[in-house]
Amino acid sequence: MTSPGDMHRGPLLRLYLGLSYLFPLIASRLLRKRLARGKEDATRWPEKLGKGLAPRPEGRLIWLHAVGLGEVLSLRGLIAGLAARDADLSFLVTSTTRASAQVFTANLPPRTIHQFLPLDAPTYRKRFLDHFQPDLCVWAEQDLWPGFVSDIAARDIPQALIAARMNERSFQQHDRAQSLYRDLYRAMALLTAQDTGTAAHISALSDSTAEVTGSLKPAAPALQHDAAETDALKALLADRFIWAVAPSHAADETHALAAHTQLRQTHPDALLIIAPRFPERGAAIAGSIDDPVPMRSRAEQPSPQDPIWLCDTFGDLGMIYRLSQAVLIGGTFDDTEGHNPWEAAALHTAILHGPRIGNFTTDYAQLGQAKGAIAVSDADALAQALIGPDLDTTAQNALTATKAAGAQTNQLCSALLRLMDKTHG
Repeated sequence: MTSPGDMHRGPLLRLYLGLSYLFPLIASRLLRKRLARGKEDATRWPEKLGKGLAPRPEGRLIWLHAVGLGEVLSLRGLIAGLAARDADLSFLVTSTTRASAQVFTANLPPRTIHQFLPLDAPTYRKRFLDHFQPDLCVWAEQDLWPGFVSDIAARDIPQALIAARMNERSFQQHDRAQSLYRDLYRAMALLTAQDTGTAAHISALSDSTAEVTGSLKPAAPALQHDAAETDALKALLADRFIWAVAPSHAADETHALAAHTQLRQTHPDALLIIAPRFPERGAAIAGSIDDPVPMRSRAEQPSPQDPIWLCDTFGDLGMIYRLSQAVLIGGTFDDTEGHNPWEAAALHTAILHGPRIGNFTTDYAQLGQAKGAIAVSDADALAQALIGPDLDTTAQNALTATKAAGAQTNQLCSALLRLMDKTHG
């Protein structure tokens, strides 16, 4: 790793930087097409051109970037830890997806603002960096933009890649542009990885050493919710066995619905909440179920007789996990390879998961070692787990594991502050 201003720019990086001058030729047209498809925020999409930016907070500013919803939410624990150590710090969080902005804004930490990351073109980068002038840039998990990394290095702003995550398939993709990633990783003043496999992949790509500090997700605060609505639903659904599949994909829903049919043979009042990862699938899911299903997108609540409630809106996991005794974490029955289990663990919800957990291998290993999650192979095993005696113990074990895993983030906070103090001291 180099000092910030000494970044090497090899042939592939120079080629990328040259091509990035062409991005503005198609940027506005591309964004307007995405806007028409509902993929961009109607009021905030100019941020991706470096326009309409929020005012810069006074004092020292740490900029943190993550690509999507789960990664952005995981930053909250890190921000809380940094804020507790220095009351004068402010935080800028960027991401790229509309969903990440919507849900993160509803869970915004103190002294924090959110912006969409501008497209990686010279003009947009300059507008953004001139405006915010961050004192430290933190890239989270796996999203690095070469133009930004290069421009930040040229301004002598320290950069860190934290909680990097790279499975074998991703490593093979990165390896095709090894010289590019070697330049990017070497520009980092601090490199940390979630697991030993990722650390080995980073070393193979760049000869840089990444310290294994684990995931940021266990340290994140509990997801927020509308307390009045949650309490009203608890009263409405009192004494029912409630469980969820969330955030769900088609394969998860198939197993969950089959298990729910079995469950209702012994628990006829049981309620299954389906929370699709992509809410626009709501109508298709409802259409695949024989009986009418109340849908949250239509402001419908479950009646005492409804066996299923479809929560096809963003930002409801805080409510769903508080209502549910157990949750089948979605993405664990298809090539999604899992979603974040720690959000449910923090809210004392028993965690169940299928066999496909490649993106969260380390997380589930920690939970498994603590007996804080139950692995199920199919609908029959899922149904048996739901009627078994271990749900409450599993939930408590997961909560204990969450507190232990979060200690690694405390160490990372200290390392980042030392990096910023060393650079600006």
